[in-house]
Amino acid sequence: MNSVKGSQYFNKLIIVAALGYFVDIYDLVLFSVERKDSLTQILGTEATPENLKTIGMSLLNWQMGGMLVGGLFWGMLGDKKGRLSVLFGSILMYSLANIANGFVTNIPWYAALRFISGFGLAGELGAGITLVSETMSKEKRGIGTMIVATVGVFGAVVAGFMGDVIHNWRWSFFIGGGMGLVLLILRIGVFESGMFEKVKKSDVRKGHFIDLFKTPQRAFQYLSIIMIAVPVWYVMGILITFAPEIFASMGITHFKPDAGKSIMYAYLGITAGDLASGAISQLLQSRKKALALFLLMTFASVFLYFKFAVISEVYYYVIITMIGFATGYWAVFISTASELFGTNIRSTATTTAPNFVRGSVILLTFGFRYFETVFRTPEGKPDSQYAALAVGVVVAILSIAALLNIKETFHKDLNYTE
Repeated sequence: MNSVKGSQYFNKLIIVAALGYFVDIYDLVLFSVERKDSLTQILGTEATPENLKTIGMSLLNWQMGGMLVGGLFWGMLGDKKGRLSVLFGSILMYSLANIANGFVTNIPWYAALRFISGFGLAGELGAGITLVSETMSKEKRGIGTMIVATVGVFGAVVAGFMGDVIHNWRWSFFIGGGMGLVLLILRIGVFESGMFEKVKKSDVRKGHFIDLFKTPQRAFQYLSIIMIAVPVWYVMGILITFAPEIFASMGITHFKPDAGKSIMYAYLGITAGDLASGAISQLLQSRKKALALFLLMTFASVFLYFKFAVISEVYYYVIITMIGFATGYWAVFISTASELFGTNIRSTATTTAPNFVRGSVILLTFGFRYFETVFRTPEGKPDSQYAALAVGVVVAILSIAALLNIKETFHKDLNYTE
């Protein structure tokens, strides 16, 4: 492949991976945007505030549960059969599931399709990032993943915007599924990773999830990279998704946070944050230093959320945008996850890690609900503010410990097996 053709191919690969992640994130956050409207219509007279909260949390857990199972399936498949097979299969599955989701009329089918959609969504990011990391040079692969992550997270901004302009929630799901099907056409002309092709012909053991835990050192690295990114989903899954409940427990009545707008502003911040974190990582030539900087900003912005976001609606959305920027280290996180492990388990690690992070929402919401039984308002109602704070303290402690344990991967050569 000459330099011109090579450059054109790298550009197409990045475009396909970036647009794939764009649709992935659009569909991922779509439920949070349309949760209230869709459940209000489906539940009818049973659409009480408590039912909207409880059933909404249950459906979110079904989606994230699908991502956990799907992450394992697609990750191992990517190491056994190839990155491209995952890219195709996962996009097809979540696209069809989201189109079907637009037709649901009851909660059991809603839950089933959220699970199937989550299962499909679990594969695209890991496969795309693995392809980019293995195809580009170690000096430029961070730029490639930065572009993929930045374009991708903008899908959430579009999802939040669509929640405002499209008043029929069913059409939001139809559009998401349709975009995925169109993306499959763009995938034509993207080739398999050369590193994988070499490993595929060898007798080395490939795509076994348990191999990530074969040695204590490898297991700690894997668990650490997951824990470093959990604060991102603490913010999205607790502070933003359940902002109305948190603010109600704080006695805030002069405004009510809107889920769609909150997600849109948060992901505007994340889009800028992904660009910044990727650029800073390249400038410092260090993944670990960039992760440390953005984790500290995340903790600072969460403090501002509880201290000042209650002042007014303008303050709230400004701080939500700041939180989004601070948690915009997803590009560096996913690059690090890909760089930590050998070619024979790289897809497994790169695909499962972000999905375990996303799936951590199940534990986070469980902890949130538990602490609501521990902390009570003066009126005897669940104190969502202190419940969210308690979960945040636990997440902060674990993520700092993980950061101290993680290895630097910026200059690492990826052409090896475990």
